[in-house]
Amino acid sequence: MITRFRLFLGPARLRALFILIATTGLASLILNAVPKETPWVIPVQTALFLIALVGSAIIILGRMDANERGRWLAILLPAFGAVVLALTVLPQFALALFGAAAGWIVAGLFLFRTRTPSGYRQAIRHLRKGHLDEAISSMDQVIKDDPDDANHYRFRAELLRLNGKLDRARRDYTKMTDLEPNDAVGYNGLAEVDLQAGNYRRALEAAQKAVEIAPDEWVALYNIGMIEDRLGDSASVITHLTRTLALKVPDARHRLLIHFYLLRAYARLGETEKAERELEALRGENAGLEEWKAILDDPQAEVLRSVLGDDVQTIQDLLDEKVTLDGVGQP
Repeated sequence: MITRFRLFLGPARLRALFILIATTGLASLILNAVPKETPWVIPVQTALFLIALVGSAIIILGRMDANERGRWLAILLPAFGAVVLALTVLPQFALALFGAAAGWIVAGLFLFRTRTPSGYRQAIRHLRKGHLDEAISSMDQVIKDDPDDANHYRFRAELLRLNGKLDRARRDYTKMTDLEPNDAVGYNGLAEVDLQAGNYRRALEAAQKAVEIAPDEWVALYNIGMIEDRLGDSASVITHLTRTLALKVPDARHRLLIHFYLLRAYARLGETEKAERELEALRGENAGLEEWKAILDDPQAEVLRSVLGDDVQTIQDLLDEKVTLDGVGQP
């Protein structure tokens, strides 16, 4: 759960949250050393607590989309108001107000729970059966009913990519960038679909925009590094994928590919010692290789096989010593 929360916030927001809580907490702790009879200590500690509470809410809610943010505001604002009253105006009723705040949050989770549109449920059922055309038709209706939600376009784009309809998928990702121009997700999607189509230059432009928007998110850096690998730009591969690893990529299969692209970049530049270091790192990510084998064996993984199948096979050949570092050629 902690890992999911960290990935949800991203490095920049997580760092801001840590600094906020650490700063206000330390200041409040220092104030404990001030004589208790000093009249301003408790009001200042109360203010620090409220600053930490409001600041944390801003950092976390700012990461959500508009609909989810509205839902949580409806849940949290009344509870926050009760807490403020307890700490400032009605301290004699603090226990009752804190209880009311907690009770409202529990009730709000039920009152404002999200409901998955029926079209989504139908699309997922069709997807599980491998009926991609029907799944896409279900999402067509969802988007017709609610054309301003970027998440709808994202899901339909993924279905379109699975179905090999790359032009339509690209239009959906472009629509996402229109709806949410300051979100990297749509640009990451454009980079991935253009990579799938073999249009590496256009994929690079989208990936660069994603990195510009989200320079501390590993997905954007990973995508641009993979595209630069296809273009043979080894120096840029090393720059971007070294930064990606520093962001603590959470799953083994992506770390495996990152080390492979770094290995290939170093091998192309003739930096054998560094390439061998990446080969050792590859050997330490065997779980990631097994994950990719299982994923690529799935009948619905045709898209991934077309993009990553050769890379995964080359990794296996490297580990089996069927190819050497000198033999790692162009993708």
